[in-house]
Amino acid sequence: MSNKSQEEHEVYDAIVVGAGFAGLCMLHRLKTVGLSVKSFEVGTGVGGTWYWNRYPGARCDVESWEYSYGFSEELEQEWNWSERYAAQPEILSYLEHVAERFDLYDCIDFNTRVKSATFDESETKWVIQTDQSEKRFTSKYCIMATGCLSSANIPKIEGFSDYQGESFHTGNWPKEKIDFSKKKVGIIGTGSSSIQATPIVASQAEQLFVFQRTPNWSVPARNAPMPASELDKIKASYQSLRREQRKLPLAAQRPPNRASALEVNAEQRKEAYENYWEIGGLSFLGAFKDIATNPEANETAKKFLTRKIEETVLDKDLVKKLIPDHYLGCKRPCSDTGYYATFNRKNVTLVDSRDEPIVRLSKDGIVSAKKEYRLDSIIFATGFDAMTGSLDKIDIRGRNNLTLTKKWEAGPKTYLGLGTAGFPNFFVIAGPGSPSVLANMVVGIEQHVDWIGDCIQYLEDNDKKQIDPDPSAESEWVEHVNEVASRTLYTGCNNWYLGANIPGKPRVFMPYIGGFPKYVRKCEQVVEDGYVGFNIS
Repeated sequence: MSNKSQEEHEVYDAIVVGAGFAGLCMLHRLKTVGLSVKSFEVGTGVGGTWYWNRYPGARCDVESWEYSYGFSEELEQEWNWSERYAAQPEILSYLEHVAERFDLYDCIDFNTRVKSATFDESETKWVIQTDQSEKRFTSKYCIMATGCLSSANIPKIEGFSDYQGESFHTGNWPKEKIDFSKKKVGIIGTGSSSIQATPIVASQAEQLFVFQRTPNWSVPARNAPMPASELDKIKASYQSLRREQRKLPLAAQRPPNRASALEVNAEQRKEAYENYWEIGGLSFLGAFKDIATNPEANETAKKFLTRKIEETVLDKDLVKKLIPDHYLGCKRPCSDTGYYATFNRKNVTLVDSRDEPIVRLSKDGIVSAKKEYRLDSIIFATGFDAMTGSLDKIDIRGRNNLTLTKKWEAGPKTYLGLGTAGFPNFFVIAGPGSPSVLANMVVGIEQHVDWIGDCIQYLEDNDKKQIDPDPSAESEWVEHVNEVASRTLYTGCNNWYLGANIPGKPRVFMPYIGGFPKYVRKCEQVVEDGYVGFNIS
């Protein structure tokens, strides 16, 4: 698998950091073309996001068949999804199956954190060091598959170390089953993980306090078991379904309605919203073409969702606290199973930070501006340092010993989300500047893996030493990403797309929001034009 020049030095063609959806897909692609490859993974098993996010109710909000690999027809046919939206255990089992089926385990060093990745200009090699040995690993290519939502964020709260009860983060959940029976539990945050976990924890706990920083919009997922007949239909047409999938703006969900919410009458508008409400999930964002761009159109969607919340939650004062004041989609919306109805339970209390902010933690629980909540357990559902957090944990150095954190101190700069100038032969899968978190992640990962794989093959076939984004092309792409985002309503609130959930992080819109098909066409055009925007030597 490798060539060992000396005991402390292992040489590979490529090194991949991470063994989630992106890392496994990249490993398979590189092995297929006969390159020697090594992967490092912090966890003790494969899975990435789905290894760490084991919290109660953890589930994908993209339909199971869509959130799966398309590179192997045999894999498509042999795997049977049990639900419309797969839960964490099933997704993890799927990835474990992939790793075993394609003989990827032998390439991966688990329980290993990459401490540094340094580009050696004299040798045109990347030098990798881990926390497990003094041994150095070198490779021509370094590929970061570290994930967009994999660096758990715990906010700085006074007295954090004083709390003596048990605490958990949804993004770093223990493997063992946690039982909240007969316990008083607090959950901080109302993003996707909290919206999924809250109904489950509420069904177990003696008392659940939901500490809401900002209310969020959520649409019922309409999850259900996958009928055998439906699975048979999908298997019979997987490849054609995937071709259609790639034509969609999000590379998933139902085709969006091309009508404007303002060009139809009230009855037609209500009918369209009801149809998408019954479909369930994030397809609701496609009920009209201008929900993401026109404030008036967005307001019609908000009014519809507000009525649904009012119909579900019995306490009218509580309804007011649960209704967001931001545009639908400005913060990543959620899909749920019984979230709003959970607040009708007698053992569930909403603590709204707008009139009762958290002041500190005590040894017994959470102290708000009004009282102390004595808690046996605290769940931090406080999200991630998105898109750049995992990269920031590695000392990555390119030409002239420039660190990636220094280069990105005013915000991440990439060309196509695939690479960054000054870091040759360095690739990022689903990085800032790509559709990543605003599209079907697995389809986006496969598109990046194919592009990177083809690029490496081109370099090898043509005896090229290195490829590096041109700084001017990179600047133009960053400007384009932000210009496209400015046409939408998504820059109008504090969201993690902008890094606003991390104190001190520069406010730069990170994902490309122009739609998956347009992004793919741009990547294809770059290759057709001889890798324009890259310097190859």
